Amino acid sequence: MSILYVSPHPDAFPSLRALIAARYGEAGEGPGWGGAPPRICLQPPPTSRTPFPPPRLPALEQGPGGLWVWGATAVAQLLWPAGLGGPGGSRAAVLVQQWVSYADTELIPAACGATLPALGLRSSAQDPQAALGALGRALSPLEEWLRLHTYLAGEAPTLADLAAVTALLLPFRYVLEPSARRVWGNVTRWFITCVQQPEFRAVLGEVVLHSGARPLSQQPGPEVPEPPKTATQLKKEAKKREKLEKFQQKQKTQQQQPPPAEKKPKPEKRGKRDPGVITYDLPTPAGEKKDVSGTMPDSYSPQYVEAAWYPWWEQQGFFKPEYGRSSVSAPNPRGIFMMCIPPPNVTGSLHLGHALTNAIQDSLTRWHRMRGETTLWNPGCDHAGIATQVVVEKKLWREQGLSRHQLGREAFLQEVWKWKEEKGDRIYHQLKKLGSSLDWNRACFTMDPKLSAAVTEAFVRLHEEGVIYRSTRLVNWSCSLNSAISDIEVDKKELTGRTLLSVPGYKEKVEFGVLVSFAYKVQGSDSDEEVVVATTRIETMLGDVAVAVHPKDPRYQHLKGKSVIHPFLSQSLPIVFDDFVDMEFGTGAVKITPAHDQNDYEVGQRHGLEAISIMDSRGALINVPPPFLGLPRFEARKAVLEALKERGLFRGVEDNPMVVPLCNRSKDVVEPLLRPQWYVRCGEMAQAASAAVTRGDLRILPEAHQRTWHAWMDNIRDWCISRQLWWGHRIPAYFVTVSDPAVPPGQDPDGRYWVSGRSEAEAREKAAKEFGVSPDKISLQQDEDVLDTWFSSGLFPFSIFGWPSQSEDLSVFYPGTLLETGHDILFFWVARMVMLGLKLTGKLPFREVYLHAIVRDAHGRKMSKSLGNVIDPLDVIHGVSLQGLHDQLLSSNLDPSEVEKAKEGQKADFPAGIPECGTDALRFGLCAYTSQGRDINLDVNRILGYRHFCNKLWNATKFALRGLGKGFVPSPTSEPGGHESLVDRWIRSRLTEAVRLSNQGFQAYDFPAVTTAQYSFWLYELCDVYLECLKPVLNGVDQVVAECARQTLYTCLDVGLRLLSPFMPFVTEELFQRLPRRTLQAPPSLCVTPYPEPSECSWKDPEAEAAMDLALSITRAVRSLRADYNLTRIRPDSAGAGGPGAGAGQAAGQAQRGTAPGPASAGAPRRRGLP
Repeated sequence: MSILYVSPHPDAFPSLRALIAARYGEAGEGPGWGGAPPRICLQPPPTSRTPFPPPRLPALEQGPGGLWVWGATAVAQLLWPAGLGGPGGSRAAVLVQQWVSYADTELIPAACGATLPALGLRSSAQDPQAALGALGRALSPLEEWLRLHTYLAGEAPTLADLAAVTALLLPFRYVLEPSARRVWGNVTRWFITCVQQPEFRAVLGEVVLHSGARPLSQQPGPEVPEPPKTATQLKKEAKKREKLEKFQQKQKTQQQQPPPAEKKPKPEKRGKRDPGVITYDLPTPAGEKKDVSGTMPDSYSPQYVEAAWYPWWEQQGFFKPEYGRSSVSAPNPRGIFMMCIPPPNVTGSLHLGHALTNAIQDSLTRWHRMRGETTLWNPGCDHAGIATQVVVEKKLWREQGLSRHQLGREAFLQEVWKWKEEKGDRIYHQLKKLGSSLDWNRACFTMDPKLSAAVTEAFVRLHEEGVIYRSTRLVNWSCSLNSAISDIEVDKKELTGRTLLSVPGYKEKVEFGVLVSFAYKVQGSDSDEEVVVATTRIETMLGDVAVAVHPKDPRYQHLKGKSVIHPFLSQSLPIVFDDFVDMEFGTGAVKITPAHDQNDYEVGQRHGLEAISIMDSRGALINVPPPFLGLPRFEARKAVLEALKERGLFRGVEDNPMVVPLCNRSKDVVEPLLRPQWYVRCGEMAQAASAAVTRGDLRILPEAHQRTWHAWMDNIRDWCISRQLWWGHRIPAYFVTVSDPAVPPGQDPDGRYWVSGRSEAEAREKAAKEFGVSPDKISLQQDEDVLDTWFSSGLFPFSIFGWPSQSEDLSVFYPGTLLETGHDILFFWVARMVMLGLKLTGKLPFREVYLHAIVRDAHGRKMSKSLGNVIDPLDVIHGVSLQGLHDQLLSSNLDPSEVEKAKEGQKADFPAGIPECGTDALRFGLCAYTSQGRDINLDVNRILGYRHFCNKLWNATKFALRGLGKGFVPSPTSEPGGHESLVDRWIRSRLTEAVRLSNQGFQAYDFPAVTTAQYSFWLYELCDVYLECLKPVLNGVDQVVAECARQTLYTCLDVGLRLLSPFMPFVTEELFQRLPRRTLQAPPSLCVTPYPEPSECSWKDPEAEAAMDLALSITRAVRSLRADYNLTRIRPDSAGAGGPGAGAGQAAGQAQRGTAPGPASAGAPRRRGLP
């Protein structure tokens, strides 16, 4: 059996590294070397067991007399599960080895140098602050890298994370105070994430971070034998001592001299601007092309890059489907792409959900447009009935002290339209800021005459067919809004027990989360028998009409046919037997209030019970005796409870977990009320929608959502479309009164007395025909209610094109190609579009539905204003200070008690505010985050990392343009010239692969695959390898080879920018406009330039890739040897120019001196170029 020898000391991090690796081996498929997990021995191996002096711990003996391996790096690699460090030879495996090498050569020396002297384990000749500075320099690449990554390589801990975490255990335990950890926020987050993994915790236990107040232990630990030093190392140390003695002598001499005269302070340098806030200051009229003839700024600045481009794109008509063709109906062999935007609320402002939706949709739209398809992305805005009415009512009360009822319906609607004209286009401006390439000439508002006509037509048709009908049923009612609301407008607040909640209209908080028990006396009982029931809404007992028990409950069999007496109504309530009752819950007896509970309503329908409404639309009690009559519902709650106690019928109260439904507009507690409303009969339409997905006519992606789709369609209920509002599409239905004694007066729920019409005249003719009288005997009263906003939204894919009228746009763009939205509105919007589209047009509104994930914060929490984690995308684009975030809270509608909590959340997540990231970085980051079917935990620091990527693009292009030279003329085609070098052939082959992966990813909606392919090509292949190799070529004497290299470099820039354009439209347009064109007929803008396709870039060259992989592997081997022999980046004195570390040291020196094109890649541990 193998034995792992480790140190028992709790801070012996090399041994801890081996023990954690062994844990991963046990949890996986066993150690990578294939043997069984080793036995742990907490002491050095006996000298008799080793054929040489005892090795340094940890050490692994592979069986008695077997192979010995020692050293943390080698032992951990053997014990780690096979394959979990990255597939052999893959980029992940290379990255793992790079970080392991970095941990061994950079992190461990810096960590020990900063920590061991503080622990008293080693005397330090250098200043402690200098040691901490060295540690900071070692942490910098980690901090940059972890801005973009959760772990060092991949999506789970690898050997790289193990090596780095154990190397940093001592600093985090004993040196890095809270203030320092805030500076290294990404490193700290990653470190805590790793040490909380089960395998780490099993070995390390709970890792307590240095508090800053805890005194460090001064007890020396066990003496750790140092390895023998080489002659070179001894020589270096001698030189260091000599320099230190000279420095100390100089300091002593200066102290003996008189102090010099005080120097005048140097004047501050003026005129030097922060490169991060470079702005575009050239006068450019709106719609004119941006001037890019000047010198490129030294670094990337979002404000500079994003200026002036969007108005030019819009003015040139690039976003219109007519661009480049005679008409939209002209045949296009490339096909048609049409997508409509999920119309945002007119009251809304951008949030990250909008940003994600538009980043994905615009990327797809730009990709299809660049492929040459007739492309339309149609904008629109929803009138948002409840939200808009609430906003304008508040404004009216604040400015004029009037309610809408005091103003009157027509005057109020004029105020709403006035507000819409002033404020309603705000979200359109924000969408333009995101770079959304929408055809603004086709923008639609759901209350526009064209769309309103479609709404009226749809209602009338469906009413005539009996699909829409009138019925009195329970609805979700908001007493504050005095309206029914849809399910999506109901928030469900979970309570664990007794809780006091604020309710609009009540000065004191209202108690929820309790179960009140009371007794009903059995009628005619000689023994004063009673039935105890329990309820969370005691006030509704005034509307009770029965008590229900289970048919098989033995406790109540003797009560069949009996009744109980209501204490306040002086009437008897029958005891009914129904299977819905849970015998195990409470007493097994349930009060039945059909008019105020959905389950009770269904029981009442089965048993023929009367439904008595005891609340009006404002929540005041009706149809009840004094003293309860007229009381607000929650005041009645207290009054009923006291009355039960006075009569001796109260039996107790207990905590009860429950869900309280809240209106998300008014925060009022939703009340189930019986109201006559209009309903859509959904059964047959739902079957058709479900069958379309089953047949494959409609694809829902990711496919996991298809199960949800079928479940909803199979269990759908009829849809209430009435809303008791003034703002919205007034229902085109009229109640009929007939002036003829032969026709009895009608009642509201009777559908026969309701007619619909496209106009009042049409409705009158219908009524006259229905009742067999002349039109002059018909009086009509139009329904005061408006239609549910989702009704008009459900018609959006065809109403925007003028349906029911025929138009060119309707014939060309309906049905659409794709519907892209969040999975949270699959039922509320997507399903209704499909049902109404099939019913009214006979066609599916689109062929595919792609549902993206929901954005959450970096900790996985839902975005909430009260948590302070809501992020405005414009704040990410422009940047905002912490105080600016606080100020936004003060102008929000949060309760003062929640503001402080939200401020603390902002301080924790954004201690320094949000840095300026720019639109391109935000779009690219959101798309890179998108993984099918999962929530997105958005960390703004990762978005900042993509701003650094933009800077890399900027500097790489700037370097390339210098290399191409002013007189460079690109060849008419991108085909190779025939004299390409190995590295030219290699980069063309890698570019071919990036093109293939990009197109393949777009087709599969696999956005992370596309962003990864493009990011890797630009960063790891073009910048880190190819541009490094070009430097000697471009400066060489062989002009033929240099010209081939220039043409290849131009091709990489041209194709690479086109690949990135759908995600990063601004920076790619800026850089593309600075490149020379292959032909005079080239398109004027990158956004209408053809997207690279595999047929254009067919330069796959396996031989060149194999040769370059060999060269790069030699580079890595040299660096690995340098790490194994503890060689520093500075060439040892004894090594000649051809020493093993010379090339790698030279490459590293280039990176440090800044001769590489732009900054090092986002914290990468090593440059990946040739040594």
